[in-house]
Amino acid sequence: MTEPAYQRILLKLSGEALMGDGDFGIDSAILERLASEVRQLTAAGVQVGIVVGGGNIFRGAGLVRSGIDRVTGDHMGMLATVMNSLAMHDFLRRGGVNSRVYSAFRIDGVCDHFQRDAVVEFMEQGGVAMLAAGTGNPFFTTDSAASLRAIEIGADLMIKATKVDGIYTDDPVTNPDARLYETLDYDRVLSENLGVMDLSAILLCRDHGLPLRVMNIYEQGALQRLINGEPVGTLVQRESKA
Repeated sequence: MTEPAYQRILLKLSGEALMGDGDFGIDSAILERLASEVRQLTAAGVQVGIVVGGGNIFRGAGLVRSGIDRVTGDHMGMLATVMNSLAMHDFLRRGGVNSRVYSAFRIDGVCDHFQRDAVVEFMEQGGVAMLAAGTGNPFFTTDSAASLRAIEIGADLMIKATKVDGIYTDDPVTNPDARLYETLDYDRVLSENLGVMDLSAILLCRDHGLPLRVMNIYEQGALQRLINGEPVGTLVQRESKA
């Protein structure tokens, strides 16, 4: 790798990204590849925090539709993110990467409790911090949790890893004429309701000046190119004022 363009990043992975071509659970080949790419980043001196969703196991909103209380459903969804984080942690560890899982609520004997200073210190020592259990509160998505954690740890960039190449003018699956945005400002994302992340997550990023990259995590080598400074996916940032 060339000299990285970013010193500290927060990588947001959806739970669905871990499924591969499956309908449920975790594809070990996906985890192995992601762990390998993260290892390359840490070898280049990039400090990495990771937030993983839980939609491949439980999604709180879906559980609510089945009749489960919203708070209970969201707690189950948060536990799903812990399971995914533990899986990613195991693949990182087997790949020679020092990693640790930090949960927003205490699960003693399973993982560490999230404390901002401890997480930053661990990352500064070259460790990959898996930030699990969302914000620890119901009614907040893992996108909001990722934005919050990125701001707390002082990330230079938040990366939202998806199944598409970035943000389009329309759904590229149903509209072949949809165009990829190379750059956007947060106010436009909000005014056009582009659905990049939920409102709370977008506002957090905008108000704290945190740049966001939306990219395709399935594209081999794309993460490394992004960290090298190449314009991968769509960059969303706060519009500069004259």
